[in-house]
Amino acid sequence: MNSAEQRLPTTLFNLIQSLLLRRRAAASDPRVAHCLLLTSGLFNPLHSPHLPLISINSLLRSLSHEPQPSPHLSLPFLKFMLSPSSPFPSPDHLTFPFILSSCSLLPSLCSGMQIHGFLIKNGLYPSDHFVKAGMLKLYLRDPRVAQQLFDEMPKVDPVHYDILMSSYLQAGLAPNALSVFNKILVSDVEPDCFVLTTALTACAQAGALDQGMQIHRYLERRNRDYLKDMFIGSSLIHMYSKCGCIDEAKQVFVEMPKRNIRVWSVMISAFAMHGLAAEAVGCLTEMKEKNDLNPDSVILLGVLTACAHSGLVRDGLKIFSEMEVKYKVTPQHEHYSCVVDMLCRVGRLHEALGLIREMPMKPMIPVWGAFITGCRLHKNVELAEIAVKQMQGLTGGVFENGDDEGVFVQLYNIYLHAGLKDDARRVRRLIGTKGIKKAPAVSEITVDGVTSSFVAGDYSHQSQVEIWGILDVLVYHMGKKEKCVEDILLNADEYFCL
Repeated sequence: MNSAEQRLPTTLFNLIQSLLLRRRAAASDPRVAHCLLLTSGLFNPLHSPHLPLISINSLLRSLSHEPQPSPHLSLPFLKFMLSPSSPFPSPDHLTFPFILSSCSLLPSLCSGMQIHGFLIKNGLYPSDHFVKAGMLKLYLRDPRVAQQLFDEMPKVDPVHYDILMSSYLQAGLAPNALSVFNKILVSDVEPDCFVLTTALTACAQAGALDQGMQIHRYLERRNRDYLKDMFIGSSLIHMYSKCGCIDEAKQVFVEMPKRNIRVWSVMISAFAMHGLAAEAVGCLTEMKEKNDLNPDSVILLGVLTACAHSGLVRDGLKIFSEMEVKYKVTPQHEHYSCVVDMLCRVGRLHEALGLIREMPMKPMIPVWGAFITGCRLHKNVELAEIAVKQMQGLTGGVFENGDDEGVFVQLYNIYLHAGLKDDARRVRRLIGTKGIKKAPAVSEITVDGVTSSFVAGDYSHQSQVEIWGILDVLVYHMGKKEKCVEDILLNADEYFCL
């Protein structure tokens, strides 16, 4: 080997070191480093320079995290590190949490379970804090197993509580996550900002306003510095808005000393959720002109949604037209879908169709779905048929993944309300032939810690008689009893089940 060839591994080694130790490296850097390790011969023990374990752990960390996690790269790397012929140092207690994080991204947990057994055999679990956290993350998708591991741990801290709560949240079990939070309050473990943020997210998901307000008071009483944290502040805003308390959400927003893009986005989304389009537009203007912050695509989508729901078409179209010039954001498919919905709601169907045909990308199901909904509202049979044909063209005539849930049902109602009974019967026969079933709507409410679910067409709720009584009182006081009965009979076919 000549001197140039001898210098090659060392040169590449130095390059890899710089790639691995750069904390804000680009997403592709870990892959570049991994390829260099393979192609340079640094896996060869005959001429591998010493690669510190901190660099290897940095590489594994990058390979296991977003935006592009690569478990198919990190797992073979660990296997090579454990082999007797490996030139690299043995993995330590900081290596395995990154590997476990990679395993959690795989469809199967077989690899993770093998590492689980290896860690128990070698005494790293449950003795090490970082390994315990990594193990909980491995079973994040299964809260039952995560809870079992948590209960078996001799000592837990806020990190472990936060992971377990996140596991329940991902499974849609917000009340269970709040139960875990209640346990930390009566333990000797002090909840940190991450636990509190997760708890507020659970309150928002469950609609548990009382507990959310208790957490707010806890923050004011125990550590007001937490209220300056932008993650906790945005979580409080989100919780209050989801629970219907927009004034309280706005008060939290006003009292925050600093606001980042996330905080502005949550506040604008809250205004949009409550139909306060003027406030959402004003918030966007203040963000841009007074705070010199450029909104991202999510914030602009929230403002457009608010304008669509409130009928502020002029403001919405102005913001949409200024997206690229003023805000430096290229409109995406969801922005076009929102503007189509905005135009359809006020009956400007031909303008909406013109916008669809001018889209720079191919219009997909959400755009045509918004359009056909507008056709139903304004009883335009001709344009509705165009939308259905376009949707069938996108799917080859076969709808999948529930895309057909409302398409033919809406077309049926359009024909029925337009007096075209023969066409309505034809569509209904088509629905029966295809075996289409419309998914029932579901609503949930939490009262005194008990969550009740209401499904369209379900008469099994234990308090149904009392519920009907209250509804009768509401209908009577609204002065629309006869009209409501008439509307229910008129739209009965919209809710049929086949």
